[in-house]
Amino acid sequence: MYAEERQQAMAQLISRRGRLSVVQLAGEFEVTTETVRRDLSTLDRMGLVRRVHGGAVPAGSLTVIESGISERDQSNTQAKEAIAAAAVALLPPPDSVVVIDAGSTTARLAAALPRDHRLTVITHAVPVATRLAGLPQIELHLLPGRVRPTTHAAVGADTVIALHELRADVAFVATNGITVGHGLTTPDLDEASTKRAIIACARRTVVLADSTKFGVETAVRFATLDSVDALVTDAGTDASDRRAMEQAGIEVVVA
Repeated sequence: MYAEERQQAMAQLISRRGRLSVVQLAGEFEVTTETVRRDLSTLDRMGLVRRVHGGAVPAGSLTVIESGISERDQSNTQAKEAIAAAAVALLPPPDSVVVIDAGSTTARLAAALPRDHRLTVITHAVPVATRLAGLPQIELHLLPGRVRPTTHAAVGADTVIALHELRADVAFVATNGITVGHGLTTPDLDEASTKRAIIACARRTVVLADSTKFGVETAVRFATLDSVDALVTDAGTDASDRRAMEQAGIEVVVA
């Protein structure tokens, strides 16, 4: 089957069945998950399907779909654990200031912070703060704002204003989608504004993104690739995507 025939059949199947995962489509068409992600990106650009976290849905079925934090926390868990462990090596020296963004992988990073490494940690994410509260090596600062039920993260004007007053050594940032052409995206305007402010306040930005985030574009861009210093991902990310990130000047760490 030629690529164009497979993509047409894929779009028809998604239209009939509704949401399908990358893994389901790979099994259905007997191709790799990397091939499916490229096909879905092509179909999304053509307006035939809409890419969502881990798969695709019919183009007309939604305007925005955003998985809740509990759903995201249960997906691709092994890769996220590996990414968090690898990201520990990118911590700044002891007594530095870091910002940890909201996300299921960044929350795992918070849990993996070494007990003998003193840090000041700033976060707007309730799950991150819960993991760090009371740890003797962490001076924890929780940002103000309205807590979104979807992400359990504080967002809004108060959050952004507070971040504008801060200066951090490293920001560890999560994303809903990442592409070479469009950069980093998230479905929500307030989340995007907060992520922009997090990146702006840090000297160095490290993005934690598992392979399911590549080739995905959601509603709001919060950063271009030139805002990113390092990317930590898993071995499931297509080699061509990793090369493209490196060509953009990003240090790529494969967990």
